[in-house]
Amino acid sequence: MKTQHNFIFAPAHPDTRPPRAPAPAPVPWLPASYPRMLVPDLLCTKLEGDMAHLLGAEALHLEYPTRIVFDSVTLGVDAGDMIGIVGRNGDGKSSLLGMLAGTIEPDSGRVTYRGGMRLGMLSQRDTMDSDATVGYSVVGDMDDHEWARDAKARDIIAGLIADLDWNATVGSLSGGQRRRVALAALLIEDWDLLILDEPTNHLDVDGISWLARHIRNRWSKNSGALLLVTHDRWFLDEVCNKTWEVHDQIVEPFEGGYAAYVLQRVERDRIAAATEQKRQNLMRKELAWLRRGAPARTSKPKFRIEAANQLIADVPEVRNPIELKKMATARLGKDVVDLLDVSLSFGDQQILDNVTWRIGPGERTGILGPNGAGKSTLLSLISGELEPDEGRVKRGKTVKVGVLDQQFKELDAIAGQKVREVLSESKTSFTIEGKDYTPAQLLERLGFAKEHLSARVKELSGGQKRRLQLLLLLMSEPNVIILDEPTNDVDSDMLAAMEDLLDSWPATLIVVSHDRYLLERVTDQQYAILDHGLRHVPGGVDEYLKLRAEDAKSGGSKGAVTGRGAGNSGSGNANSSADSGADALSGAEARAAKKEVSSIERRMDKLSKRIARGHDEMADHDQTDFEGLQRLTSSLQELKDEMTELEERWLEANEALDA
Repeated sequence: MKTQHNFIFAPAHPDTRPPRAPAPAPVPWLPASYPRMLVPDLLCTKLEGDMAHLLGAEALHLEYPTRIVFDSVTLGVDAGDMIGIVGRNGDGKSSLLGMLAGTIEPDSGRVTYRGGMRLGMLSQRDTMDSDATVGYSVVGDMDDHEWARDAKARDIIAGLIADLDWNATVGSLSGGQRRRVALAALLIEDWDLLILDEPTNHLDVDGISWLARHIRNRWSKNSGALLLVTHDRWFLDEVCNKTWEVHDQIVEPFEGGYAAYVLQRVERDRIAAATEQKRQNLMRKELAWLRRGAPARTSKPKFRIEAANQLIADVPEVRNPIELKKMATARLGKDVVDLLDVSLSFGDQQILDNVTWRIGPGERTGILGPNGAGKSTLLSLISGELEPDEGRVKRGKTVKVGVLDQQFKELDAIAGQKVREVLSESKTSFTIEGKDYTPAQLLERLGFAKEHLSARVKELSGGQKRRLQLLLLLMSEPNVIILDEPTNDVDSDMLAAMEDLLDSWPATLIVVSHDRYLLERVTDQQYAILDHGLRHVPGGVDEYLKLRAEDAKSGGSKGAVTGRGAGNSGSGNANSSADSGADALSGAEARAAKKEVSSIERRMDKLSKRIARGHDEMADHDQTDFEGLQRLTSSLQELKDEMTELEERWLEANEALDA
């Protein structure tokens, strides 16, 4: 028999909480990962009455021995609220979720719940039963025909764990697979409020896209609610209609998803700057009046007059965010890394088959593919950690590769050292935009607190290790940077700083990430690993997802390209993609097809520039001129429609060559 777990909230202030409802009947089946799901008997009774308000928190105060996390925080959650929670690592996002869910008791204040509300939570802890099977963990004792007739259950199982053996034990799964099983077990239940702490961890692009659709369609309008902590900004924009920013012991609410939050925060900072500017103007007038006044007022020491003059002088422009591009001083030659007819297998499992890819200097490439497709393997071939079974990897003489991996392997050797000691072993200074910085100053600019410089590397949090790892990578001054899931354990502010750095990096950049926001921001082209081959996807993540969907429908390997069809990058993309099918056409037909592909690409390039200019014109246009904005919008939409048509023609032309 499956063990029945019952978790009951023990309110910190019984006298102020709603009266406890009668204990509900046992839930028919509960997943083995049930410790993640908080279903207090207070919350499990049938919903009654008005469902507008689900949860309220009043004057919450929480502190640890070294610092105050929250001070007098008051907030509420209503039905229909899809709330994303953002903030720096360590500011208390997970602690806030814990207090609202009842797993963390605040030092003062109270949290109240609407009677009958059902609350489910996915935390970052793994408490699943390792001896249970995957199927039992998700659907319990239910017979197959019981859950199979539930469309929602079928969709969840297909979207999250279709690739897992239904009868495999949880203990035999990887950490990412266990996470997906726990998420499926949570979502398959009915909840009025879902609390998700980093649900996109270990999900690939396909899984994240599916989860966004599921959450958007999970509840009817104005019913159900979501509290979400994630560093995936695209996901925040897709599912959230409100944003809470956790900072400086408070929770500040904003309307809309991540993009709207950024706009509102910028406007808030602009207003604060304008207020400060007004204050400074008043002080300038006061200074001017003092200097025009009685002689006694101006008979001050010379240094006082100079200080006053400096105070009323124009303030220089604020410097741009982190820019470390000048650290890549090593010079790249014409040749970087070429993968020539490369194949690689692990045992009987084929990973890459006859892949050719020529990486050019200065290219910025994102690699897409489902979990297990071979993205990290491809990076290891480029870096030289692995050698192919067939084919060869050719590297330029001046190439110096730097790798940011997922496992912090380079930090293991220095785990016992203090951060300050690690930095002292490196160069003493780096020059960025004409200004000298010590390694400690650079680390501080990357969001590392000064007090952590004395901590040992092994004592750092995941986010702090990622900052240190990135800094050590930059200090090695590589001219080819490989980033394998760089967004893991990194908060949104650090991601923005990292993106700004990568956006201006002058060397070759290769990125594997499930964060499509980062991929689309810092890379200029994307390739996908499909059916053991490498395919250029000019339409980016959207085209990749479309190819995956078509492949799933056909049950075959549509969209996959192997061999030389993976071809060169950069200016050689069209020709190299065309080469794979040239033998299937006559010489004249192949030349005509290649010419058409090249012509379409030139037109797409020109059209992209026109679209960029159109966006600039809209940004510079008078925002109160609605008719003018409408004309610009219509013109821009026509350009986008033309671009869509060209992309379709480009795909058709390449498919004809590949036929």
